[in-house]
Amino acid sequence: MTSRATSSLRKSTQRKTSPKASLKKASSAKASATRADKLPEWNLSDLYPATGAPEVRRDLDRLDSECVAFENDYKGKLAERTASDGGGLWLAGAVKRYEAIDDLAGRLSSYAGLVHAGDSVDPVISKFYGDVSERLTNASVHLLFFALELNRIDDAVIEGALRNAELAHYRPWIEDLRKDKPYQLEDRVEQLFHEKSQSGYAAWNRLFDQTISALRFKVSGKELAIEPTLNLLQDRDGARRKAAAEALARTFKANERTFALVTNTLAKDKEISDRWRGFQDVADSRHLNNRVEREVVDALVSAVRAAYPTLSHRYYRLKAGWFKKKKLPHWDRNAPLPFAATGAIGWGDAKHMVLSAYRSFSPDMAAIAERFFTDRWIDAPVRPGKAPGAFSHPTTPSAHPYVLMNYQGKPRDVMTLAHELGHGVHQVLAARNGALMAPTPLTLAETASVFGEMLTFRRLLGETSSAKQRQALLAGKVEDMINTVVRQIAFYTFERAVHTERKNGELTAARIGEIWLSVQGESLGPAIDIRPGYENFWMYIPHFIHSPFYVYAYAFGDCLVNSLYGAYEHAQSGFAERYLAMLAAGGTKHYSELLKPFGLDAKDPQFWNGGLSVISGMIDELEEMG
Repeated sequence: MTSRATSSLRKSTQRKTSPKASLKKASSAKASATRADKLPEWNLSDLYPATGAPEVRRDLDRLDSECVAFENDYKGKLAERTASDGGGLWLAGAVKRYEAIDDLAGRLSSYAGLVHAGDSVDPVISKFYGDVSERLTNASVHLLFFALELNRIDDAVIEGALRNAELAHYRPWIEDLRKDKPYQLEDRVEQLFHEKSQSGYAAWNRLFDQTISALRFKVSGKELAIEPTLNLLQDRDGARRKAAAEALARTFKANERTFALVTNTLAKDKEISDRWRGFQDVADSRHLNNRVEREVVDALVSAVRAAYPTLSHRYYRLKAGWFKKKKLPHWDRNAPLPFAATGAIGWGDAKHMVLSAYRSFSPDMAAIAERFFTDRWIDAPVRPGKAPGAFSHPTTPSAHPYVLMNYQGKPRDVMTLAHELGHGVHQVLAARNGALMAPTPLTLAETASVFGEMLTFRRLLGETSSAKQRQALLAGKVEDMINTVVRQIAFYTFERAVHTERKNGELTAARIGEIWLSVQGESLGPAIDIRPGYENFWMYIPHFIHSPFYVYAYAFGDCLVNSLYGAYEHAQSGFAERYLAMLAAGGTKHYSELLKPFGLDAKDPQFWNGGLSVISGMIDELEEMG
């Protein structure tokens, strides 16, 4: 299964795990609200009853047999049969069988991945996850030929076959697949790459997950996992924020050799693959996967970096002033604002806030989001061994998405819920396109999530009468957007530097830390005092490991949503319908085609500046407030 030839080993759409600012006013709920509310745990039985269930063994065996049968029926025959009379109908039948196998593989891989995300340190679960992954890889070897042979068919023959209505349904997938044609290798090399992935990058990914989940950080005499430790960076007590940052620095320092080895190995693995396939730039494979042109991403990155002084530098100078300081130590970057409301937000209140905001935009969108609560598609509690951060996993079209988060009653958790439910709604709507065309490029995958956050923010802002709380809400949103745009582009710049320098040899942990400090200093500006220990904070970002160069998708989505929301505010009617239709398109259309009904063009050099001006305008308003 090469590149986007299939999504059976699809990865979840993950929430960035960098600590975010306190974004919203706390409700009037008591501080113990999150303890009083029973947080939901997902019901994975919609996929399989249990890891040891006979259904799992049955489907693994079925996958094996169907992959072998598919290879026997079609390998070596695609070019000749497609060019013959009735070739379009024959090929349509082959693609349908391939899609059904992909759906089955997606169900198995999603279940194993979700169980593992729920507890990545349990050895029984880890073995199950590893065994299923290995079975999937072994079975899918028999499918590798399909995309390779399909791409070798002459363009004129494919166009002739696509005149068949059944095959024409899959035109977006076929055209998308053929974009990979220049980067395909010989069949046996593709097979080697595929089989070696289990002992290569997939094994290093798994090592990272297990290591990060097992780390413990000693804060005030207590041993904490990474998620609650990161959460302390938003504690109201400055001493606890400092203690958490120092605990993170100590544990990261003690494990820097492991994380440096993982980073170096995966960067080298990617370099080998890119070199063999003929990719020129370190991020070109990601751009191809995202169906976005390199020059569009370069324009976004250049626009954001040029705006650092008017965005993050200016905002953090304001924030330091609110704390009556000239500079803030790095652990206070996301500190709660001194004038923000206090108190925890109960789960029921968080649910009401998000669903109300969704409902005011579109009752249909709210109805889909509500199913995540009623049908137990959300796993919210913090547990030992559970994956940090949050994500919405699309699983497979024959099932439904699942959301993982670590809810702790913070205002930012409400925004995370709004964000992940945006992903979830998008994934439910796109599923109707089937396993091959439901997956959305990462650049648009973040659009629905960020739009969901914006809807929630705007509703809460509109309901706030207190000038101070309006200031807190506005400042929180600016911090969120800086974390989504500025921070993610800094991450992208960091990745580019690491992968580029890795071509000349291994990087020590100290050298990686130097690169990290350089890009962080550039993006955060002079009002943030970067203290010793921060040089190793690159170690816990999972996107560097699981999805190299993914991070610019967040900035892409945020800037795009700023423009999209502006179109919504000025729309006469029918915007919600057009928006849901865009989400329902899944991976069947290029982003430029999807944005056209809203009058937006990401190739316009001014497009990104328009999105950034929204953030700058909010900072203007904060400066006027004093």
